Amino acid sequence: MSTPALSTPTRGGGASEAGGGGASKRLIHAQPQAQGQDTINAFLDRQAQTTLNRLYQRPANCLAIFRLVPMLARQQIMSMLFLEGEEASSSSTMPVSDAQAWIKRETEARRKFEEGMDRLSTLNIVRIKGAKYQLNGVFRDGMRRALIGGGDHRSFGVACDTPDKNAVDLEYLDEYARSRWEAILHYMVGSGGAEVPRAPVLYLLRASGLMQHASSKRPDDADLSITSLGFQFLLEDLNTQLWDLLLSYLTMAESRNMDLVEVLSFIFMLGNLQLGKDYSIEDFTETQLHMLQDFRDYGLVYQRKSTSRRFYPTRLATTLTSSATPLVGGHGSDEERGFVILETNYRVYAYTNNPLRISVLSLFVSLKARFPNLIMGTINRESVKAALSNGISSDQIIAYLTHHAHGQMLKNDPVLPVTVTDQIRLWEREKNRVTTSSGSLFADFSSFADFAMVRDYASQLGVLLWQNEQKRLFFVAAEGDEPTRDFIRRRLQN
Repeated sequence: MSTPALSTPTRGGGASEAGGGGASKRLIHAQPQAQGQDTINAFLDRQAQTTLNRLYQRPANCLAIFRLVPMLARQQIMSMLFLEGEEASSSSTMPVSDAQAWIKRETEARRKFEEGMDRLSTLNIVRIKGAKYQLNGVFRDGMRRALIGGGDHRSFGVACDTPDKNAVDLEYLDEYARSRWEAILHYMVGSGGAEVPRAPVLYLLRASGLMQHASSKRPDDADLSITSLGFQFLLEDLNTQLWDLLLSYLTMAESRNMDLVEVLSFIFMLGNLQLGKDYSIEDFTETQLHMLQDFRDYGLVYQRKSTSRRFYPTRLATTLTSSATPLVGGHGSDEERGFVILETNYRVYAYTNNPLRISVLSLFVSLKARFPNLIMGTINRESVKAALSNGISSDQIIAYLTHHAHGQMLKNDPVLPVTVTDQIRLWEREKNRVTTSSGSLFADFSSFADFAMVRDYASQLGVLLWQNEQKRLFFVAAEGDEPTRDFIRRRLQN
């Protein structure tokens, strides 16, 4: 056999072409959905009946869950709540025919009614027994106490009976909640000089998939970067963001030896407290005290210092189970209607002076100039590539620009210039089209027969990544370098 002149293998940057990972051609116009498929309703649906019954033993939990179910389901609960069963101690019942008689005959009304009853059945609030709907007795008793009072359950918190010498007003609570929550968001987007949250917050951000270690070689919780899931998190409204983070907190509760029912009860209790009132922590359990410390970092509660025996719920907490706005007024609230203008020449004009919004834009926009209430920049290949390298997708960039589009742009159809959105997707496809593989290049074979023999051996090993028969070149993965060299040496010895 002819002796091949084996070149010194070239390591690193070998490239192999992969199938075009094209992005979806669908333009997102609607407000982004929750970053996770999970919601508090879905989380409750997965709980066992024993867990739900333990929840219903506390009136505040019953009221909170009542607020979460559909409107027709609430009506059904209220219609049965004060009915008595055949015996004084039995559950409230209602004939199925009586309940259905209230519903219009049209298909849509029937469908909504059935959906509501299915929801109550899943939550173990109502079940069908024979031809009757039966209200869960534990839920019935808890809901009654929530509405008319009675009992020493203290599930709605215990208001302090002494005046607070360091009392705070609503304006202070709103500003405190905003600063705490935005500090987390600023850290996520990598704002310059952003405060690094406490270790438990960093752990939660990483465990929930919103952030990841910036370097795999030196995993450090203080050095995290935003993920694609984290950017989707930034697209959501504040209430959805809160529940996303709290659901991750609930998921980790059992691994931290925390009672899930107690954790849920504390969250629901906060949702039922009165904004501006101070509450005592004298009767708090160890789990509740631990949660109070964690929730201070999120801006859900205000406590003057860690040793204080009272706390104030903020608006972030009291709106958890309601449709009220989590924070009113304040910095950037008027911009929610839309502050971004995108032109066909890729220029971006953002009418904002909110540092958080500017930091988010800088993830995929090359900022050029800043004025008191205006930011100017451009979307270019480098800025989009930088965003893509952080796990942000083209659809997420387009969704953010659409969601925050200025009112003048909303008159357009589509909202964003097609030339720009198509180019953003093309840049993503360009990035996904080529993948890099470390390995070795074999070249300078003296004959085609020698080239084919060694190439076929590499192919049999499954390490052949690329070949060029005309130039007698082929590229093998790093793990196939030594076996291929050994094969050549053996052939040379023969």
